[in-house]
This record gives sequence, structure tokens and C-alpha cells, in this order.
Amino acid sequence: MLYLLAEYFNFEGLFNLVRYQTARAGATLLTALLIGLLIGPRFIDMLRVRQGKGQPIREDGPQTHLAKVGTPTMGGLMILVSLFISMILWMDLSNPFIWACLAVTGGFGLIGFLDDYDKVSKASHKGVSGRTRLLFEFIVAGAASWIIVSQINTFVYVPFINDFGVELGPFYYVFAAFVIVGAGNAVNLTDGLDGLATMPVIIAAGTFAIIAYLVGRVDYSEYLGIPHVAGAGELAIMCAAIIGAGLAFLWFNAPPAAVFMGDTGSLALGGALGAIAVATHHEVVLAIVGGLFVFEALSVIIQVFWFKRTGKRVFRMAPIHHHFEQLGWSESKVVIRFWIVAIVLALLGLATLKLR
Repeated sequence: MLYLLAEYFNFEGLFNLVRYQTARAGATLLTALLIGLLIGPRFIDMLRVRQGKGQPIREDGPQTHLAKVGTPTMGGLMILVSLFISMILWMDLSNPFIWACLAVTGGFGLIGFLDDYDKVSKASHKGVSGRTRLLFEFIVAGAASWIIVSQINTFVYVPFINDFGVELGPFYYVFAAFVIVGAGNAVNLTDGLDGLATMPVIIAAGTFAIIAYLVGRVDYSEYLGIPHVAGAGELAIMCAAIIGAGLAFLWFNAPPAAVFMGDTGSLALGGALGAIAVATHHEVVLAIVGGLFVFEALSVIIQVFWFKRTGKRVFRMAPIHHHFEQLGWSESKVVIRFWIVAIVLALLGLATLKLR
């Protein structure tokens, strides 16, 4: 909104700052952070009153989690409110990538909200069936992929190789939708401990803010040998909004958490990262930067597959963060060590920009 206003006044005077994506990224981050911190206390009180017993805690999970009974969920709504307001204020709303990523964020957030609501209202951890969730996730992701692919080519670019990609043609739509849905659910599976998913999402968003900015610049993309995507630089501002909203939420989600993100937030943020990765043609790099999320998802897949075939478990409990809890690691130790892993993976992801 402010960008369109500045454009109307030909970016004269102070409006000239709005012309620059870096300036708007900083302003968006601060706006999302401030909104999140301001609405947080009342929002949490409202959730606590409306939900009563809060998010149901699995009795077969780590016994230390039983102390969290009564903690409200759906805190992802706080993230989405601050995220959407800050983006509408500072982004160039004529950019089609923005609407595609907003559609994924809002659509996945709605799916997660319905799942959280079902869990709270029925006092059960089951929620909406997995098949139903996946169906609607693929519908949303498919629509967003159609918008994104109308602006880019259908190549999947390989990291570490200069300007090399594999042409998928029509199959790219399926691939893009799979990346978005996979990212959403991987982050969702990671969100099992206080702050565990929030900080890695912030780290991944910071990494993709750099990638989006570089991809959107002809000069930088040519120098680095990465695909140039006109208009993708605007997504750096969305990444900044995710960082600001995530930091505000982490203020209240830090152990012991006053509120849980819930599927409302984890699905939305994971889907947003997936959509940004597709729009910037760095889908493979997302698997590196978000390797922690990939590992969490794989641990569940491996556990289920092996248990159905042999009746035995590979891990003491899945997702993998519960396995380390069962080994005797404290929750804070698991969270901080996983944060360190996320930072290392983000640096590896950034390394792909130059090592080509």
C-alpha cells in the first residue's frame, strides 16, 4: 500500500526510500515485530479463555510434556496477522509472486486453523484426517504453482553447477506443488517443542531473503551464475516479514511457552517457504537450508514404514526430536542443538550461490 502511494508521488522526498527493497525489507521486519509484540499478550489471553484446556497433549509422548497441559494453541494466528499487515503496508502488491505466496500462506493457515480447532473442540490430538488435509493443501499449492509458473520457466536448477537446469515441462507444476506441500508438512512435524520450529523458520527465511534479493537482480544473478527471476526480489520483503513475525512469536513461545504455534502457524510458514523457493528457482537449495525439516519428516516416514513391515521401531519415538528426548536430552538442549544445525545448513545453502 505504501509502495503504491510512493509510486503515485513518483518516489519524491522521503518516498524515495520506499523505492528500495532493502529499506522496505527492514521496515517490514520491524513492523511485523512490533505488531506481534503489541497484540501478543491480549491475543494469548483471548486464546486461553476460549480454549480452556488448551492444546491436547499426547499421553504416549514424553512425560515432561504433560506439564504443558493448558497451554493455548493457534498462536500461528498472531504470526499471520502481523505478517499480512506488514506485507500489505510495505510490499509492491502488483507483483504476482506476492499473491501466489500469500495464497499459500493464507490457505495453509486456514487448513491448519481448522485442524487446530478440531483438536481443541474435540479435546483430541487427531484433528482433521491426513488425506483431507493433503487434498486441500495440494489444491492451494496447485493454484499457487500455476500463478508462479506463469512468470518463470519450468527448469529445476541444480546447485553447485553454473546455470544448469533440468527441463520438467508440464511436470513442473506437480513438482512445484509437491515442494510447497512437503515444506508445509515438514515444518509442521518439526513444531513439537517450545521454539523448535520457530527459529529454524526464521533462519531459513533470512537465507531466502538473501537468495530472493540476488535472484531478482540481473547483475548479481549473472555474476553468481544463478537463474534470474524478474520480480523475485520483492519476496525478500516477505521473508523479512516472516522473520519479524517469527521473532515476536518466539518472545512468547520461548520455554516455558505461553502459547503454541499450532498447525495454523507451522503449515502456513512451511508453505510460504516452499512457495518462495519455487518462485526463486531454488527448490533444491530449500532441501539444504531446510534440511532440519527434511530430517524431521524423513524420521516419521522411516519410522512408520519400518514399523509396518517389521513391527519394530528405528527411533525410540518420531519425529526425531522426541527420540533425543527419550535418550535423556532436556528439551532446551534438543532445541538449541537443532538451532545450531539449522544455522550450519543455512550457511551450506548460501554456499551454493558461489560454489558453481
